[in-house]
Amino acid sequence: QVRLVESGGGPVQAGKFLKLSCAASEDTINYDFMAWFRQAPGKEREGLAALYRGYSTWYTDSVKGRFTISQDNGKNTVSLQMNNLKPEDSAMYYCAAAPDWVARPLRSYSYDIWGQGTQVTVSS
Repeated sequence: QVRLVESGGGPVQAGKFLKLSCAASEDTINYDFMAWFRQAPGKEREGLAALYRGYSTWYTDSVKGRFTISQDNGKNTVSLQMNNLKPEDSAMYYCAAAPDWVARPLRSYSYDIWGQGTQVTVSS
């Protein structure tokens, strides 16, 4: 049974925007933490943004002011609005969920459930 499904990735020019969506099964969307990560070839998985119970947020420094995480409970969806994209933002983007409080919301080991990912490629 699939629990998280990402969409919205694709090719985009630098300076433009994309909105990623993560469709979650009903039980997953009620988890305390939902987050977005990315992983570029040869690099470790990087935590980008996390959302606690739909209102508290965390962002890694490289995306602060450019990316916004949000949750639409009516659609069981967590989104990542990405503005002013840069070539270094190119990566596979993953949605993740954790059922309870985690001390490090931007660490991959904090999460139990992962989607399959959606590719984002930013050209200069």
